[in-house]
Amino acid sequence: MAEAGAAERQIYHAARIGDLVTLRQLLRSNQHFLDVDSFPCLKNVLRIAMKEGSVSIVNEVLNINRELALDLDSKNSSYLHIAAAKGNVEIVRKLLTVAPEMCWWRDCHDMNPIHVAAMTGNARVLEEMLEVDLFPARERAYRGQTALHLCVKHCRIETLKVLVERLGDQVEAKDDDGETLLHLGVRSNQVKIVKYLVESNKIKMQATNFTGKTAMRILYESFQDTSTYSKMRRILSGFSFQSMAESFPKMTDMTMVVVVLIAAMAFQAAVNPPGGVWQEHTQSHNAGEAVMATTHPRIYKHFVRATTTAFISSLITILLVSTGARQEEFFFLAIATYSMWVSITSIGVSYGVSLMMTNPRESKSIGDIAAIVVSVFVFVFVLLFVYSPVRRRVQRRWLQDLAVARRVAATVSSLLIGAIVVSAFFAVLVIVILARAHRL
Repeated sequence: MAEAGAAERQIYHAARIGDLVTLRQLLRSNQHFLDVDSFPCLKNVLRIAMKEGSVSIVNEVLNINRELALDLDSKNSSYLHIAAAKGNVEIVRKLLTVAPEMCWWRDCHDMNPIHVAAMTGNARVLEEMLEVDLFPARERAYRGQTALHLCVKHCRIETLKVLVERLGDQVEAKDDDGETLLHLGVRSNQVKIVKYLVESNKIKMQATNFTGKTAMRILYESFQDTSTYSKMRRILSGFSFQSMAESFPKMTDMTMVVVVLIAAMAFQAAVNPPGGVWQEHTQSHNAGEAVMATTHPRIYKHFVRATTTAFISSLITILLVSTGARQEEFFFLAIATYSMWVSITSIGVSYGVSLMMTNPRESKSIGDIAAIVVSVFVFVFVLLFVYSPVRRRVQRRWLQDLAVARRVAATVSSLLIGAIVVSAFFAVLVIVILARAHRL
């Protein structure tokens, strides 16, 4: 027994200092230590080698008995959990070769090895595991936290960058409290991570948690007295294409339906213009030509221009939406939305011109009413388009507490509603006056 005890201590010492030659000699001389069911020696050797980061010893033990890699400690942690925490790439690579399913195993803290690598900042280890299996990285930890949340919580920007690149669809994920990565970064006062998230243009600046708070609101309530407050506010208040893109509507199926309908209306108006077409040849016209082109040539030119503009702009919108371009791309949103607005406006102008051509005696009254309606439409459109970004920037730069934020938001909303009501009342009043004047 004394000799066996001395040999076991020598094996442990060889494992501790990484002496592979001595370890092999001792195991060759003491074959009974290879029986892991009767003697814990080999298991202890593997634990010691893992702790010391001895790659050669780990490889030797696992080559002798691959099943040892499947053991768990008292905290339900696998050897891959331990290697991920220590950041030893070679050992992680060996363990993944022996038992890749360990990427899914959870410890007593409900975290798998990928979560551990993310929170400890071992980017190379994380990349190795992601190459083997990407899906365990999508698993949620305690309270619905993703691996990205753990990176932000423990201030690990390197592993965060790796995960953002590989798991871009989880950047906007929320935990059980509705907190996004940006909320968590601001709450833990991590300027570098917040700057990276904002500059990545992959996260919504105005996302709210379950208490209705944005990242900017959390900043105002938490860190006004710190040295990083001004930097954080400047980052969150910064102008970006992504923040502009948020003010544009999403290209939805309904948008496609609208522009297809406008294109059909414009095409129909071109092949079947108001007043129809001539049915016979004469000296002044030919069969198939628009009647209004002869009777109202000047107005008909405006009708053709408006109809053509509506048709072409609708086709452009259909092309941009059907290509499936990313919604986050600012120039795509700008061109598609602008084309949609142009097509809507042009088809409205076509309608007004059609009324003038088919009702020549009422053309002056119709023209006045159309001008008023278009003016009101443009005014409301500009007001709605400018309102959102202006309100957002006012809140970001000047609001310092929740009470002021609510008062200013309520004031701006009241002004907007009041302006729309006054504009509508003014438009109706003018239309009534013109209608009476026309009857007189």
